[in-house]
Amino acid sequence: MRAARVSVPAGRTAVAVTIVSALFLSIAAWSCAGGGAGPAADDGWRSGVDSVLTAQAESWNAGDIAGYMEGYWKSDSLLFTSGGKVRRGWRETLEKYSASYDTPEKMGKLRFSGLEYHHPVPGAAWVFGRWELEREGDRPGGVFTVILKKFPQGWRIVHDHTSSDPAQ
Repeated sequence: MRAARVSVPAGRTAVAVTIVSALFLSIAAWSCAGGGAGPAADDGWRSGVDSVLTAQAESWNAGDIAGYMEGYWKSDSLLFTSGGKVRRGWRETLEKYSASYDTPEKMGKLRFSGLEYHHPVPGAAWVFGRWELEREGDRPGGVFTVILKKFPQGWRIVHDHTSSDPAQ
């Protein structure tokens, strides 16, 4: 039996695929091992991760996109996907938010719900949940998954995959 050949794209895509694959393999191994037990579960990670999301919602609701962006890793390697578009880098993500939500009316009030916290390995976490904007005349929402890494300055989102509910 011959082994299948796999072509791996060159450049940043290959690095991103490797990092995401390694993270998901770690998550799978952690889940099979009974995930959450042991010292990693007791290091205060959840309150640190939750404080990022809480601060983001508070900044958003104050109309402060720059404050909201403090929850993201300030790097060209930040990965943000939404609406079928891939954005790379903190600056590009900031520009997307600034262009899409340039008035308090467009921003509305942000609320997260149904949050599921996961801590596969020390220094890494991911959160799945729902988001909703309460605005005059509509209430868009959807689901998201964020991957966070612990840096010396605290937890930061390094990958955000957000999708919107279908239009009603």
